[in-house]
Amino acid sequence: MPLALAEFNSASAAELRPTLTACLAVPRWVDTVLAGRPYADFAALSKQADSATPLRRNEIREAIAAHPRIGERPTSKGSDADWSRSEQSGVDNADEFAAANAEYEARFGHVFLVCASGRSGEELLANLRSRLGNDPETELDVAGAELAKIAQLRLAKAVIP
Repeated sequence: MPLALAEFNSASAAELRPTLTACLAVPRWVDTVLAGRPYADFAALSKQADSATPLRRNEIREAIAAHPRIGERPTSKGSDADWSRSEQSGVDNADEFAAANAEYEARFGHVFLVCASGRSGEELLANLRSRLGNDPETELDVAGAELAKIAQLRLAKAVIP
């Protein structure tokens, strides 16, 4: 359930940590967001969250593990699973994604990660295919930037601006 900004500012860190981790499973990012409280407005919260990016490569690898494959619906419960289902609602070509995901994972060793919100399945599949041309380090950096976008979207769902 989303929190009003005043509730977010006054809640204990222990209460907020699971919600923030659902936004982005990077402890340093969560700690940075918590450390900036209280926030005058949502823009200040968003700016503080953004200050913890770009993510380090080890953080990217860890955070990717918290995300389902594009085209596969999460089976778990919780805010992160609910958000993922909503973000991937435009993906209607799961069979094509299965093959493309397998190729991507064989090349890079992790799931394809993209900010899927508001994008069609065809657009996401084209994005995946274009990123297959990246070298592994570049691709990890691209995935990190996508994680930061997802975190901002989820933060806006978690805290009412």
